Amino acid sequence: MDKRFMSILGAIVIIFVAFFIVAKGSGTKNSPSPDSRATPTSHIEGNGSKNVTLVEYGDYQCPICGIYYQPLKAVAAQFNNEIHFQFRNLPLTSVHPNAFAAARAAEAAGMQNKYWEMHDLLYQNQSDWSVSSSPLTIFQGYASTLGLDTAKFKSDYASSKVNDSINADLAAFNKTGQQMATPTFFLDGQYLPNANVSDSRTGQPSVDKFAAVLQAEINKKK
Repeated sequence: MDKRFMSILGAIVIIFVAFFIVAKGSGTKNSPSPDSRATPTSHIEGNGSKNVTLVEYGDYQCPICGIYYQPLKAVAAQFNNEIHFQFRNLPLTSVHPNAFAAARAAEAAGMQNKYWEMHDLLYQNQSDWSVSSSPLTIFQGYASTLGLDTAKFKSDYASSKVNDSINADLAAFNKTGQQMATPTFFLDGQYLPNANVSDSRTGQPSVDKFAAVLQAEINKKK
């Protein structure tokens, strides 16, 4: 066999092996291998008297999720008695390097019964911590503001339990077959396109559109 061909073939093998090693080692800083026994999170608000559930898979650092935050909060309050609103983690770390850390902060706060309070602070102050090189310091400040035990918060933040619950959410989303994008919504288990809850003129999320979709689902249950 031609020596030149063998040299090229050898170089390709070396490059492939190097790529494999790098790929294998990447992405472990924020999310080491999860415990396969971990279950997805179940953060739910609302009384759900009409047995309707709206699920958002979101990323705390995602600017679009930030835009949806207030309309979702408004419509969840409007339908608080009728529906369940559930948030699950979908941190897109390839584009949002602090997203997994923020999800950790929310889950750690949840271990002291302050999940939704931290959830709100993260979105309300998204522009502050998103650009930080040490977001944990900021998150600890939020924990203190919420009256949490900050030592426990820091310990829970770094725990495998919190890590595994976030990864369980990611695994649950992967099973839906939808494209990895945030925010992604499901209404009673069915994919709900963002266009269905957005103003057709502006493309912005609309409380009225959300309300109409939710009311239609409630009417179906009658």
